[in-house]
Order: sequence, then C-alpha cells, then structure tokens
Amino acid sequence: MMKIIDLTHSIAENMPMYPGTDAPTLHVAYNHEDYGFMETHISLFSHTGTHIDAPAHLYANGLTLDKYPIEQFVGKALVIDCRKLEKGEKIQMQLLEEKGDVLHEVEFILFLTGQSALWGTPEYFGKIPLMSQEVVEWINQRKLKGIGIDAPSFDPITIDALAQAAGELDNHRAILKTNNTILIENLCKLEEVGSEMFMLYALPLNTSNADGAPARVIAMVNNI
Repeated sequence: MMKIIDLTHSIAENMPMYPGTDAPTLHVAYNHEDYGFMETHISLFSHTGTHIDAPAHLYANGLTLDKYPIEQFVGKALVIDCRKLEKGEKIQMQLLEEKGDVLHEVEFILFLTGQSALWGTPEYFGKIPLMSQEVVEWINQRKLKGIGIDAPSFDPITIDALAQAAGELDNHRAILKTNNTILIENLCKLEEVGSEMFMLYALPLNTSNADGAPARVIAMVNNI
C-alpha cells in the first residue's frame, strides 16, 4: 500500500530563517467580515523554509529553476541516515555504499541528520555532518537530479551567514556549478521514509528567473 509523507515545513511568520534573512509576512488583505472573502498577501524570500537552490543562486550564468524541465523535480530517491555521525563529521562514500546496488539506480539522495528535530530552536543552525569531497565528486559524476537535507544548509553556518554566502559555501558551489543537480534544504520527517527506494516529488513554486523557491516536497513510499 502506498504511503505519502510530507517532507515540508509550513511557512509561517514566526518560522526559523537562515541567519540574516527576514521572516515572511502573511497579511490578511481581505477578510470575510468586510469583503465576503479572504485573501492573504504573502511576502517572502526565495529561500524560505523547505526550498530548492538553483545554480543561479551562486552563479551569474547558472540555470534558474524555471529553465529545468518538470522531470528534474521528480525521481527515485534514497535516504542516507547520518545520525550516527558526530556534528561536523564528514559523510564518507562508505555510508552511501552500504545501500548496495540500489544506490546506482536513484536520482535523488536525501541526507538524514536529525537536525529537523531542532526546528524552532537556535540549535537548528548548529553543526551537522557535512559531505566529504569524495561524496561531492560522486554526486557530480552521477549527475543526480538533486540532493536534499533536513538542515538549513549543506555547508557550515557562521554568525555572519550572509557574508559567508558571498565567499564560501564550498559544497554548494561544487555541485551547483555543474547545472545538473538542485539542492533541497530544510526537509523534515526523513526518518519516516525508511531505508528503501521511493519516489520523490520536490516541486518548487513556478516563478520566473528563480534563483531558488519554496517547494512542496513529498515522498511516495512503496509505489515503485
């Protein structure tokens, strides 16, 4: 029997945001009492909540999300459980290879760090296991459609996070420069998916010239 798991955090005015980024606003512009209907004005950054990074996020000549075919955002996926690793420890290929031959069939890899359990606390922006250079090179060689994580970033976060983004973000840059692989950040409930291959749907808001966009991400388990 197919099971559908929502891997998406809700967007709200008091939600956690990447350090230095303003939270969204959701203002009820028209209400039932005065107008007979309700409509909300929403203002938010393109990398709010569960979202997708496009190559254009860091590269002036990188692809924007609207330039990808819709097939880019759907595919076979695996969760890699990294919770036994120490904070800041490198994720090595050995951990991925424990999946066996199925690793070579998937189009998405999602890293389960356990960080989403800290959503709403300052510790959410703390240290997490990070991909080793070997893992990054494997992702680029495979030309995966996407990788995801239940944390704010694939790179370390500093206090001056926005300044850091201008000059570092090594893992982001190494993967996004290929224009092959999208990055999905701030996932949740990866621990509910299990260890088997499943279908992932990571559908970004369809905006023009998108360096990134909030996305509704779901796992469909036991349907392949």
